[in-house]
Amino acid sequence: MNSSERYTGVAIALHWLLAVLIVGAFGVGLYMADLPNSLAKLKLYNWHKWAGVTILALSALRLAWRLTHRPPADVPAPRWQQRAAHATHHALYALFFLVPLAGWAYSSAKGFPIVWFGVLPLPDFVPKDEALAELIKPWHESLAWLMALLVVLHVAAAIKHHVIDRDGLINRMRPGR
Repeated sequence: MNSSERYTGVAIALHWLLAVLIVGAFGVGLYMADLPNSLAKLKLYNWHKWAGVTILALSALRLAWRLTHRPPADVPAPRWQQRAAHATHHALYALFFLVPLAGWAYSSAKGFPIVWFGVLPLPDFVPKDEALAELIKPWHESLAWLMALLVVLHVAAAIKHHVIDRDGLINRMRPGR
């Protein structure tokens, strides 16, 4: 496979780093939600927020990279599959921003500031407002579940291309040469 058939090393690194962070943040979000109030829960909430801000920053970098570096051409596939793949990728990119921004807005509305890695205080995204927080929380959760569903669909499609189609698609994003 030549270099024009693969994503760049930066695109591959950002893809996998974001994949790990998103899966981790989702898992922590599920786990921490029903914990009783404790120091451990507070630590998990902070980690979840730090991961969200990191996902937001890396997503901006990834989008900028994507807009300035041409991806490989689509693999041969029926038109509906190409359209579905592009729609899924566009939706994922939107959710890379919407989920953390909704979480940031929720945290701000609840009156819990975000201090990235305990060092960099971020401004409140919205003013403190308990009623607004209760409106935002289900949006953050629903958008996160939608992203999880699309990630599962994305992985299933990659496995289908690898196992059934055997078209080398998965090698385009595989780390290494």
